[in-house]
Amino acid sequence: MVMGLVSGRRRATSNASSRGSSVDGSDSIEDDTLVVEPDQGNVLSHIISQLRPGADLSRVVLPTFILEPRSMLERITNFMCHPEMLLPIPHIDDPVERFLGVVKFYLSGWHIRPPGVKKPLNPILGEIFSCYWDFPDNTRAYYISEQTSHHPPKSSYFYMVPGHHIRVDGTLKPRSKFLGNSAASMMEGIAILTLQNRGKDPTKGERYILTQPNMYARGILFGKMKYELGDHSYVRCPETGLVADIEFKTKGWVSGTYNAIGGTVKNEETGEVLYELSGLWSEEMFLRNVKTGHKEMFFNATKSKHSPPLSRPLEEQEERESQRLWAKTAQAVKERNHELATDEKTKIEETQREEAALRANEGVEWHPRLFRRVRGGPGGSEEGEEDLEWIINAQIDGRTPEKQAAQIMAIYPIIPGQKCEKRIVIPPRASFSESRPQTAHSNDSNLINLNNDGPSADDSRAPALTPTLPTKISEDSMSTKASSVSLEQTQGEKPPLDPNHRSTAEIQTMLAATGDKAKAGPLIDFHDDMKKALPANPKRADTEDSQDDVFVDAQG
Repeated sequence: MVMGLVSGRRRATSNASSRGSSVDGSDSIEDDTLVVEPDQGNVLSHIISQLRPGADLSRVVLPTFILEPRSMLERITNFMCHPEMLLPIPHIDDPVERFLGVVKFYLSGWHIRPPGVKKPLNPILGEIFSCYWDFPDNTRAYYISEQTSHHPPKSSYFYMVPGHHIRVDGTLKPRSKFLGNSAASMMEGIAILTLQNRGKDPTKGERYILTQPNMYARGILFGKMKYELGDHSYVRCPETGLVADIEFKTKGWVSGTYNAIGGTVKNEETGEVLYELSGLWSEEMFLRNVKTGHKEMFFNATKSKHSPPLSRPLEEQEERESQRLWAKTAQAVKERNHELATDEKTKIEETQREEAALRANEGVEWHPRLFRRVRGGPGGSEEGEEDLEWIINAQIDGRTPEKQAAQIMAIYPIIPGQKCEKRIVIPPRASFSESRPQTAHSNDSNLINLNNDGPSADDSRAPALTPTLPTKISEDSMSTKASSVSLEQTQGEKPPLDPNHRSTAEIQTMLAATGDKAKAGPLIDFHDDMKKALPANPKRADTEDSQDDVFVDAQG
């Protein structure tokens, strides 16, 4: 699937096919194009055979030479790689200046990209990536993400800096389309940046809602490949009524330039435009005060240095963590061994399909391991955050940064040396209603069916449930015989519930109390009394013919 296409800076060479030209005809120093090599033509013809105008690219196999050697879950961290822009924001008292700080932080991550036109690896369902940043003031930022849906793809993430009152929750929902010689990734979904020490409601903080521009890869079939950001994105603060409408401009056929932006910052309540944005998101961006006319440098991407995150060693990671999961694929991509990269990538994707088939056979509905549904809607505790869909399944409410950090690290291992606590695994069995259909003479008709369709969202501090099959992605499970072991596990004896868990004991107690009929019969039985009270030959009074009604004894 073409998702999250990114581009990097590539120094132009003397080859005319890779040379950019300026207005005066001189060679440009840097160019965002990637020249398609002749031996890649056979791969492109394979793509052409799969594509139709307007087609969904989520099921199209793309060549590995355009792959970025990391997962989308890891690529999202680009937006957190300029902490020098982010950390001072909560301490700015003026609401307009604070808002401008958020806009600058938002624009600072777009220049981070690999060489050429690249797309990150598509995360598999249940894939997890965690990392952290250490800052000079001895504070630390934490990041946890999980692929909460595969079709359609949804990447949910959580970022927090306890020592600076900063939290970000987001879900990215790329929707891809083929547009002839171009591919588009429509970047749906939102991120919510919360300043926990600001806002009218101290329990919610001051929230900033951020959307993303769409991404376009030009020349994917022939000619030069070119990456562009396009369309409008927004930064909005409901508490202050400020909004930034940012247009990422695509180059026109005749005029225009690549990587240009334009936009305004205004007060939605009054309609007053306060500032104007201009420049290139890959180089220099400017901010102009509409009232005074003063224009200043807003952000200079050419002189900025980003701070990549740190992560645990591969040997400490679980098999479904991004860096370990895609290690062989990523290494092959780096070595330009496209055949090996394709083979390794295919193994993982085939295993994912086998897992999906087994879940369908067993009637198991998959749920994320670390995230839960948002409690939105009128009056909900997370009203206004419905577009996130999923949010981290933990309560981070410690009174000190140290306690908050401990709560975050209890969710999932982030720093080296952390051990992964085994969470509850929902057995790979069908639900009660699916595995044992009810009939009119069912002996279990006296049992209460709660129609539970997933883990309860009422207690966010409860351990997250992991209703995935106990299938690990390893060399053995990714072989052609991978399904045989899993089928034996799922078609044989069902794994027992954990007898030591509190919820298991509660369920057993409930079943013991309701599973058998009362020894003395029903507690209340009106059947015989109703028979005595009814007339022997009742008539209907609301019809002309007053025919006898037929009464059916439900127990007869």
